[in-house]
Amino acid sequence: MKKNNLISKDILPITSKDRVISGFGFFNIWVGMAVIIATFQIGANGIDSMSVWEVAGAIFIANIVIAIIASLTADIGVEHGLSFSAYLRAPFGTMGVHIPSISKGIVASIWFGIQTYLGATAINYIFHDITGFDSWFLWYVIFATVQIIQASLGIKAVDRFAVIAAPSIILISIWIFFQISGIAADNGTNILTYEGTSNNTTWLLVMATNMGFWSALAVDIPNITRYLKAPKNERNWFKRNKNNIIPHLTALPTVQTFMGVIGAVSFLATGNWNPIEVVQEISTGWIMVVILLMVVLAQWSTNSAANLIPASLTFVNAGAKINLSYSTGIILAGIIGTLFQPWAILDQLSVFLGYYGAVLSSLAGIMICDYYIIRKRRLNVIDLYDTEGQYKFYKGINWAGMISWVFAGGLAIYFLEYMYLVGFPTGMITYYILTKFWYFKKHPQKEIESNYSDEFLGTTVGRDWNISIDELPLKDAEITGIKEAK
Repeated sequence: MKKNNLISKDILPITSKDRVISGFGFFNIWVGMAVIIATFQIGANGIDSMSVWEVAGAIFIANIVIAIIASLTADIGVEHGLSFSAYLRAPFGTMGVHIPSISKGIVASIWFGIQTYLGATAINYIFHDITGFDSWFLWYVIFATVQIIQASLGIKAVDRFAVIAAPSIILISIWIFFQISGIAADNGTNILTYEGTSNNTTWLLVMATNMGFWSALAVDIPNITRYLKAPKNERNWFKRNKNNIIPHLTALPTVQTFMGVIGAVSFLATGNWNPIEVVQEISTGWIMVVILLMVVLAQWSTNSAANLIPASLTFVNAGAKINLSYSTGIILAGIIGTLFQPWAILDQLSVFLGYYGAVLSSLAGIMICDYYIIRKRRLNVIDLYDTEGQYKFYKGINWAGMISWVFAGGLAIYFLEYMYLVGFPTGMITYYILTKFWYFKKHPQKEIESNYSDEFLGTTVGRDWNISIDELPLKDAEITGIKEAK
């Protein structure tokens, strides 16, 4: 029997019995993801031109917007139990999906490398200070290996780790803030009354940069939210998504804003945007151990949920034909992230953020339009795994999605400084026009043609999309497992 290259056990829809993460657990995961050392640089970039309050306001509003967008795309996981790549077959086609999906997987892999490098240099600093041994690359390999093993254990391991990491990160971050504020005060700088002295960076630019920073997770968050506990037969979007939207609107904006402020104050006080390095220079003994704990936990908790899992699932989706496993995808992500030399990318972080933020901002607009406006949250999930189903489009490509992505992403790159503010609405509008007035007239979609029948809903009507991996190739008469929860 011919192998179905759209199906693999790791990218099948999650059923209710496998939804193991609570709202509090998701909050902890988001705290871990939001504390990224590179975030400090965003705050530092704006402090020359703005007050600390203005920097905080720009970052906070940007993250509220991203939190809303991520909460919306997260419903794909909550409602249907789908991973990012499996869903993306709808707006891009069963073959076309691989271009945006793998692109996102590579970005996540590179971020894994950046985070691991930052953690490794901190570990090396400590051990060099204590023993004289100096080899950041050795610590990079060790740190990467430990993270890969932990992420390979699955979402439950990530959830358990977050319970430990989140409160530790928060407490240590508060301590670092007071240390940096003290240095600023000693230098005669009042951070509460400071006003920027140049006009190099605008409030809108800081906001746009921060949105680009989180553009990756805003699109692939269904990889995590498909594991969220959700009430069945709940038609109210907010009630059904309470474990999704509350952590998004609380953890991300508050923690990310606080990290940006720390970076801004650090740069204001010392000229160095990285407060970890600043505090290292004035600290010894147990304080150094505390700093090490902060760095390791922050990078580790981010990498597990935000980088390794999403990257792995994009590679699994592309490698379904050869039965690429989840664990192999994790290892592949680690290798790719290292080959891209993240230590070099970190020196050009703003450029990296700009280009991938521009490309992914348009992808977010397409996803929101496709899922909410065009399909009204209905999906023919069965056909997502059928090589001859409706998402085959023309030779496996939904050209409405592909053209919209290239056009909107290119426009966002052209207006790079404001990429998210350009790419997101352009992607949404372009996709709507092309599908509504052209492509879906040529390729009818069952969920739309049915006048948005409830048979294409999942959790809202208590349905699990329970697809058997043994039935290949998939045909409507052969699907064993679309069942109503009783």
